[in-house]
Parts: sequence; structure tokens; C-alpha cells
Amino acid sequence: MSVKSALAAALALACVMAAGHAVAAPPTAVPPEDRLLPVELYTTDKAKTLGATHRGALRALNATIYHCMPWVETQKHSIGFFRPKNTTGDDRYLSIRIFIEQDPSPEFARFRVEERASAMFSRYVGAMLRRMTKDPAVAADATLDGFTVILEWMKQVPRGAGDRPVHETIAIFIEKSVAVDYLAGAIPITEVAAKARVLGFDGETPLGPLRVAVWDDNFVSTFKVSNYVLEPGVTCG
Repeated sequence: MSVKSALAAALALACVMAAGHAVAAPPTAVPPEDRLLPVELYTTDKAKTLGATHRGALRALNATIYHCMPWVETQKHSIGFFRPKNTTGDDRYLSIRIFIEQDPSPEFARFRVEERASAMFSRYVGAMLRRMTKDPAVAADATLDGFTVILEWMKQVPRGAGDRPVHETIAIFIEKSVAVDYLAGAIPITEVAAKARVLGFDGETPLGPLRVAVWDDNFVSTFKVSNYVLEPGVTCG
């Protein structure tokens, strides 16, 4: 079995195990509004304008994640137009941070951190870019500079009563021109990965830039959580 196939199998097992804990959605579920960064909390005029102009698109993105990816969690103020890490100007990237609810997998953990990052990038980055640009006005906005996708998952469960779980995180920064070319079908996801900046974190410890080798993964569009029921009128494309 190739490394790619073994990674995919280990990752699928972890997600399937976690999906066994899922329950049907409550019939009146509403996406929490606090997942979006409020316009008044942006620190520059450029950011405030982006936040106000595309508030409806951010609400729609929040709703799509909430209803259509029930194995994913977003935290307070995790969706908005943020300044990328380690930049000095006022570049603004449409950013989303998601926590992927999957059980820690010994099989997945045995791979190198770059391989785990590659698998998560393959599974989620293309899918998130498509959702982040569902409103064409977002990518068409000349003041938007790029996109950030932050993926977080549990690496290790608490070992003792007073211990905290250990999470693993990758932050992917993609210039807008690269994302637009990918979404138009002009470049493959492998080229997106080659041009993106990928930073890794083991818990709170920065790992620095990671080199990833990715592939096309249709998991997000095909995975179904057992016993999960969409609200009437909600569709997931």
C-alpha cells in the first residue's frame, strides 16, 4: 500500500470512529452568529469595509459549515478577514479556522507530521476554498489579498485527570491569484500546495513551515454522518 493510500485509510478510520458519536441535528438549529468576527473589532478601515461588505457571504459560509459538515466545529470569531501571520502590511485574507472532530488514531499518528499535514490539506483545503468563494463577489473584491484555512484536530487524548488534550494544527496561507486559478480549474491542488505557505503547530509549539505533498480528496463531498438529519429546506451542494 502506498503512503497516500495508507494515510487516507488511517484518516478515514479516525473520522468514522468519531462519527459514531454523532446525533441528529436539532430541528431548530441556527448557526451561532459569534463565529464571525464583528465589524467593530477590525482594526483598519480596509478590514472593516471587507467585513461589512461581505457580512452576508460570511453568514452563508458559517451556515454551510454548520449544517453540511457536522463533524467540524468553528469557534468564536474564527471566520473573518484577518492579517496573515508574519506580514507587515495590511494584507487581508478571508480566514476560517475549523476543528475536525475525529478520534485520535494510532495509525495516523505513526506518520510524519508532514504526511499528516498533507492528508489534512488534501481533504479540506480545496473544499474550504470552494465554500469560501461561493459568493463570487468575495473573490472579485480587489481589496481581498488571499485566503487562510486553519485546520485543527486532536492528536492525543488526555492521559490523566488533570491533563489537557493535545491538538495538532496547520495554517495554510494562499494568495488570491493562486486560489482563483485553482477554482477556475487552471491549476491543480498540487500547485496550490506548492505555492501556499503552510505552518505547523504541535499543541502550542510552532513547528515552522511544512512541505506537503497533496492529492485530490473528495471526502468532504461524499462523507455522511450516521443518523444526522438536515433541517427542512437546507441543501448541501
